Amino acid sequence: MEHRPLKAETDTREHLVVIGNGMAGCRAVEELIARDPNRYRVTIFGAEPRVNYNRIMLSPVLAGEKSFDDIVINDAGWYADNGIALIAGDPVAHIDRDTKTVTTRSGLAESYDRLLIATGSDPFIIPVPGKDLPGVIAFRDMDDVDTMLAAADAGGDAVVIGGGLLGLEAAHGLSLRGMKVTVIHLMPTLMERQLDEAAGWLLKNALEARGQTILTGADTAEIIGTGKVEGVKLKDGTLIPASLVVMAVGIRPSVALARDAGLAVGRGIQVDDHMVTSDPAVLAVGECVEHDGQVYGLVAPLWDMCRSLADGLVEQPTGYRGSFTSTKLKVSGIDVFSAGDFSGGDGCEDIVLRDASRGVYKRVIVKGDRIVGAVLYGDTADGNWYFDLLKKQEDVSDLRDLLIFGQAFAAGGGAADPKAAVAALSDDAEICGCNGVTKGQVVSCIAKGAHSLDAVRGTCKASASCGSCTGLVENLLALTLGDDVQSGPKTMCKCTSFGHDDVRREIVAQAMRSIPEVMQKLHWTTPDGCSSCRPALNYYLLCALPGEYVDDQQSRFVNERLHANIQKDGTYSVVPRMWGGLTNPTELRAIADVVEKYNAPMVKVTGGQRLDIFGIKKEDLPAVWADLNAAGMVSGHAYGKALRTVKTCVGSEWCRFGTQDSTGLGVRIERMSWGSWMPHKFKIAVSGCPRNCAEATIKDFGVVCVDSGYELHVGGNGGIHVRATDLLCKVANEQEAMDYCAAFIQLYREEARYLERTAPWIERVGLAHIVARIVDDEPGREALRARFLYSQSFSQDDPWAQRAEGAEAEHHAPMARFIPQGETA
Repeated sequence: MEHRPLKAETDTREHLVVIGNGMAGCRAVEELIARDPNRYRVTIFGAEPRVNYNRIMLSPVLAGEKSFDDIVINDAGWYADNGIALIAGDPVAHIDRDTKTVTTRSGLAESYDRLLIATGSDPFIIPVPGKDLPGVIAFRDMDDVDTMLAAADAGGDAVVIGGGLLGLEAAHGLSLRGMKVTVIHLMPTLMERQLDEAAGWLLKNALEARGQTILTGADTAEIIGTGKVEGVKLKDGTLIPASLVVMAVGIRPSVALARDAGLAVGRGIQVDDHMVTSDPAVLAVGECVEHDGQVYGLVAPLWDMCRSLADGLVEQPTGYRGSFTSTKLKVSGIDVFSAGDFSGGDGCEDIVLRDASRGVYKRVIVKGDRIVGAVLYGDTADGNWYFDLLKKQEDVSDLRDLLIFGQAFAAGGGAADPKAAVAALSDDAEICGCNGVTKGQVVSCIAKGAHSLDAVRGTCKASASCGSCTGLVENLLALTLGDDVQSGPKTMCKCTSFGHDDVRREIVAQAMRSIPEVMQKLHWTTPDGCSSCRPALNYYLLCALPGEYVDDQQSRFVNERLHANIQKDGTYSVVPRMWGGLTNPTELRAIADVVEKYNAPMVKVTGGQRLDIFGIKKEDLPAVWADLNAAGMVSGHAYGKALRTVKTCVGSEWCRFGTQDSTGLGVRIERMSWGSWMPHKFKIAVSGCPRNCAEATIKDFGVVCVDSGYELHVGGNGGIHVRATDLLCKVANEQEAMDYCAAFIQLYREEARYLERTAPWIERVGLAHIVARIVDDEPGREALRARFLYSQSFSQDDPWAQRAEGAEAEHHAPMARFIPQGETA
């Protein structure tokens, strides 16, 4: 891939050639442009055939939490807008310092006035037999991620050698992708350079609870296999099967190019405080350099280097003086932070907090009234604060009694005050470690007009990567702007400036009929959208055009495509529908036959009165659904954004307290509403009396039978944040209960935003709005009901067993890369 501005040959400016299109090289150019955009003509050479992307976010891409488009830092437009020539996929192979020329692998030659080397680092491959077998890879770039994704699609076992930061992130991603993962670590403690023994133990337990096998104190003897990797043998004789081996044992500065050019090289390319090498015309920055005897493999020092390098290029005096480093683990649901020296020793005092019930461990190491190290597990919110105190060597004697409880308590004198905490940070305190953004830069960005979180992200990049600093940025917005913070409707995603309500309105107003048409007419900024907007657009079109719009299966979450949910061992669970929770001998025999035929290790009764079959292999899903469908059983949509279940009690048919036929009504409601796609999961219950055994008052739509009729309840939620229903109204008979239910579902489908459950929807629009549309407006209610039944006449015709036939081909479909692979219920 090559991009060159027009008429570069007539440009008389000094020519800066950059070797390395990665984070350090491009950040250095960004800093230079910010200081003097017209000073240099810039050409960048990159080894990969891609634009610049955030390498530290490869782990979320592997885990399915982000796509490649989500981690691009500088797209093609950035190079064009700044007149930068990009030659990607053709790495520089030789530097001739005498003629000031670089030559690429393909033979392309380019002269320079100033040369910047930003070649990064090379992975260390342990020299054991079998290290060159196909299937043995490192974890350094997007090509490695693609290789791991292909291996995960094929299934099998993976071994990750190295229990450091990168190795654990690789293991987490492969585990989420369905592989059985074993981590081999030579040292007795995971991440031993960043964590003490206690935090390492907590981390090991958490990872093992997620299904990974963690072997510490384990030494690799050889990688075995014939023609490809088949396993790893340890020095104690243990043999671990593997179809993929990821080496993540460390990195080394990439210095071969510089050494061959005759530059001074130690552990890295040796540089001064302005990143100038032993040749005044050649600079170097990033993981490839050695400054004052130190090399750095973390991102924050790179940003410091880039600022000093840019200062030097425009003849400003500020120089680099070295960096303090901190570390965060990017594994979803596991919070780990470490900074400084936690080894302790003479003159050091440990302040420790352990909260077993919350899984929290905090240790701050103080020496001479100064923080010298910190280790946080389970609650890392105060990591930046401790790190700032450490870097500045602040006297913490006055905070000693409150120090371990965090900044909010210390700033508030013992009362938690997050705003006071962030207000107490100095302007040069780091807010966003991923992008090297300080508090002062965020405040300056806000002062210049970035009055919302999205605006801050788009301007100075704070909170634009892993998102762990979002709370700090939001507090800075509140402190700086007060009531002027723009918290209006959020955009659907970064692909568009439109919010969900705007998109729904425009789809109808402009009679749009497809996802590409929506993206074109509404000026999407990405070519194909992302994993956030595509499922939403698919739903909005499906809702607006029943019977006309062709459902785009590749814009659905994987569990909706397969009618099954991936489990942590890579198998799937299947839930067939049982109307109202009722079943019969034929259905039970069909389930039993499937369990035996496909060796399912577990069958469990769910909270929604269904049977969940666990341990089904992905390749067996089409056959499983065919067998169940043959017995008349259809998908329970147990993991879909759809009606899931209608829970019932036995009601008046069997219960001595029952007032109405709750079971029969539940069956009729479920048969009426199954197969209806929703903005989010949707649950219904019918209780036969006010004793409410079916828990109708924590469901999205609930019916409570009473002597005089049926109470209808809406907007309940029994999840993480429990919400009791609001009483909608009371009706006299079953038909009215069903009519109101249909109208309510359709109103929710037409008005709620995608991934918005009924509870927040009702809280947003108000119960009075729901009552006015459904209870008070009889013609309007009938119109809603009619639209619902019309859409159901199409959605319930599909043979759900056939829908699972996409299981074999789904990873080969063009849009499959945008959709998360392990979305949970």
